Amino acid sequence: MSPATALSRLDIHRRNRGEQTLVTLAGDIGPATTPLLRAALEQCLLDGVTVIDVDLATVGSCDARGLDVLLSASRRAGRVHARLRLHHPCAQITRLLAAADPASPLLAAPPGPVPPGGPPGTAARAAEEPARRPERPVLKDAIRVRRLTRRQAEDRGEDIADLAAESVAGTPGEAYHDRADFLRRLAVTAHRPGFALLAAETTVLVGCAFGFPVGPDGPGGRGFDATLQGIVQRLTSRARFVVLTQVVAHPHPQNREIARRLQQRLLADRHVSLGVALLHPADRTGRAAFSSWGWQNMGEVVGLPGPVTPCVVVLPLAEGCPPADR
Repeated sequence: MSPATALSRLDIHRRNRGEQTLVTLAGDIGPATTPLLRAALEQCLLDGVTVIDVDLATVGSCDARGLDVLLSASRRAGRVHARLRLHHPCAQITRLLAAADPASPLLAAPPGPVPPGGPPGTAARAAEEPARRPERPVLKDAIRVRRLTRRQAEDRGEDIADLAAESVAGTPGEAYHDRADFLRRLAVTAHRPGFALLAAETTVLVGCAFGFPVGPDGPGGRGFDATLQGIVQRLTSRARFVVLTQVVAHPHPQNREIARRLQQRLLADRHVSLGVALLHPADRTGRAAFSSWGWQNMGEVVGLPGPVTPCVVVLPLAEGCPPADR
């Protein structure tokens, strides 16, 4: 292959993860390859992607027309409440971008490394491929908390289950967090009235909390909900609360605050001042985690259906407590 031919090639590899995507480029961005890049980025926006991470680690150069494509795509993304970010640009691209738009958000790096995009070798394509789990970034302030719809929660179920498994990996409580059981509880909870799931994200998912409201104004006055409501009301004198089916965060010391923010935000969004969780009585790791988040252990309770007598933990918020930071 001649040098001229090599410079005219740009391999584009796209890997989707829910509403985020990683676009890995390899080659050079020039007159012959700019249309490929423009088409790839436009397709991401047409597909409803909200975060487009472009890995430039193996891009050797970019001309002015290619830079204009990146800037234009960033502006279009902003108009539809999406983001486009560049990672690992070479010195030449950094200089061009700084000269063209010093305030451009494109050079705002995320709080950690972008996961590798896999070996390039094909033109732009949108098909999702099985991917290895990326390393989680160290958490800082650039964390977005957003609510997922029932459909979005189902679409990202595998990602959430992966995070749940990582959060307890190697701990004594791992035995009480079966992946299949987790996915079943997520599916069941997602179809309850008032279902809410909050996700904390950087370039990847780093935490989530989901649950459903219980109260005298809820659907039906019998069954599990009514029994649980009576128990909780006797213990706390509160008739309305949210059952947090699951709270997970990647195992990093800074993630304790992320889990706490998700819990408080979920309760605030549902306009209740009490959270309730049911834990396996032998799950010491789970009880320790909830205790570190400020939950109170009310002990094991009898009367609820199931193979074990669960341990009830509650998170009472002060009346009029403002919502957690959004």
